[in-house]
Parts: sequence; C-alpha cells; structure tokens
Amino acid sequence: MNGLLPEGFTRGRVDADGVRINVRTAGEGPPVLLLHGYPQTHAIWHLVAPRLAETHTVVLTDLRGYGDSDKPPSDAGHGPYAKRAMAGDQLAVMRALGFDRFAVVGHDRGGRVGHRLALDHPEAVSALAVLDIVPTRHAYRHADAAFGTGYYHWFFLAAGNGIPERLIGGDPEFWVRARMEARHHGGTPFSPAAMAEYVRCFSDPAAIHASCEDYRAAATVDLVHDDADAAAGRRVACPVLALWGGHSFVGRHYDVLSAWRGYADDVRGEALDCDHYLPEEAPDRTTALLREFLGGGTAARRACPAR
Repeated sequence: MNGLLPEGFTRGRVDADGVRINVRTAGEGPPVLLLHGYPQTHAIWHLVAPRLAETHTVVLTDLRGYGDSDKPPSDAGHGPYAKRAMAGDQLAVMRALGFDRFAVVGHDRGGRVGHRLALDHPEAVSALAVLDIVPTRHAYRHADAAFGTGYYHWFFLAAGNGIPERLIGGDPEFWVRARMEARHHGGTPFSPAAMAEYVRCFSDPAAIHASCEDYRAAATVDLVHDDADAAAGRRVACPVLALWGGHSFVGRHYDVLSAWRGYADDVRGEALDCDHYLPEEAPDRTTALLREFLGGGTAARRACPAR
C-alpha cells in the first residue's frame, strides 16, 4: 500500500462466509477495529493506526465492496450491501483473528457499519467511536433542502439504472479527488500516496458499483432494519464516542451528541477543527481522543450488554 503503514502491519485476507476481506494488523493489547468510509480504504488510518498500535491490537480492514476486499454481486433488494451484511463480515474477521470482544472505530460509512455491528452483536462490541456522522435514520428523517444539496451524493449514488456507475466510471479519479477535496478544511493535507491508493481502488468498475449498492442499501433495507430496532427499543448500550468536524456538514447542521443520544445510552464527544476526514485532517487530535476513550483498554473491556 505505497508504504503508508509501517512494516509491522501484517497483511492478510479473511474469508467471511465466502467474502474475502482485506486485513492489516499490528500491535498488542485490547483489540480495536478501524473501519473506513467512502470513497476510501483502510489507508485513511495511516496517520492514526501506528500510534494506536502502541497500546492496542489494531485491525484495519477494507469494507466489502471497497479497496482490495471482495465485491460480491448484489440483488434487487440490495441485501448484500446492507450494513447488517457488512457488519457480519467484520465480526467474522475479528473472530477469525481470535477476538470475541473488541472496540470499533468507524469513519463515515464505516461508522454506519460499526453502529449496526453494535446493535446486532452487542456481546461483541465493547466500545464504539463514530466519526463525522449522525445515524442514517436520523439523517433521512430530518432531510431538508440543505441536506439534499450538501449530501447530494446520497441520492445520486442511490439512483438506479446504472446511472451513477456510468457517470463516475467515465473519470473515477476526478470523482474521488473532487469529493474529497471539497470536504477538507485546513489541517494536514491529504497524502499523495493515500490519494493514489483511493484512486487505484476506486478505478475498478466493480468497486464503483459496489459502493453505489452501499448507498442504495442505506436508503432502503438499512432503514427497514433501523426502523425495526427503533420500534423494538433497541439501542447501543456500550460507550459511544462521537467526533465530528466543526467545519463539516455534520458539524454545521446537526446537534451531533443529541442525535446519537436518541440511539445510544452513553454518548460523549466533541468537534474538531477540520472538515469531514478527521483521521487525515486532524490526526493528532483524533488519535489523542481515541486513546483517551479507549483508555489503554478500559473502554475496550467494558461490557456491551446483550439484548
């Protein structure tokens, strides 16, 4: 991966019920799973993961459909890209590595996968950190004109008939760079090597299609699952750390802590002086807050009661 991570990060692939997930691991101590967002890969953590590995066993993966993980075919209901399926992959990875309980840190789409993982498998997730998101259901239920323009890609990527695939596929590098550079506010510049990695992975037509299926699932089957949880009173019971960019759409348009307290019992967090890509724009502060939250293992060992 262009030398972004130190040699100590081992490479591997885990078969998660027929879907091979790309994995990098390093460190010792309580396990923490780091999940990336759109349109990226595990490379987003290249400035954070080595420091977390000083106190924790760090597991980096590419979500199904992204990076060097498999991109299975979807179906009319978008079920293969439901967050439930994607969360199941991550649970299988951690169990294959010998971890029954672990903390999860997710940025963007990875935060949504982490949210679903904590709901579906509370016995496994001891702590959850979500970076620059509010719950999917909250976002859709409070959608307005500002959301439609600021998060237009949610609707564009969810469109059918192959429209986004065809348009993005015409110039995937432009799409990746335009999306990311429009959501950066000062701080640490994007690493050229990391950007090249995102472009390399996203230039695969299968990755473009899979990522669109991710967003189609979010607008359909994921909401069905979220509504069912809300009706049943299921909430995230493990500790939740919500971090967001003070200059991001999320930071400017939501009361982030209030939004998460509608879905979780124990929520804390704060805004950082950046836009959307916290691990790359503000790696020092992101790392410090994650290390404080994980507490050298205290939070990572705290129970997330089964329901």
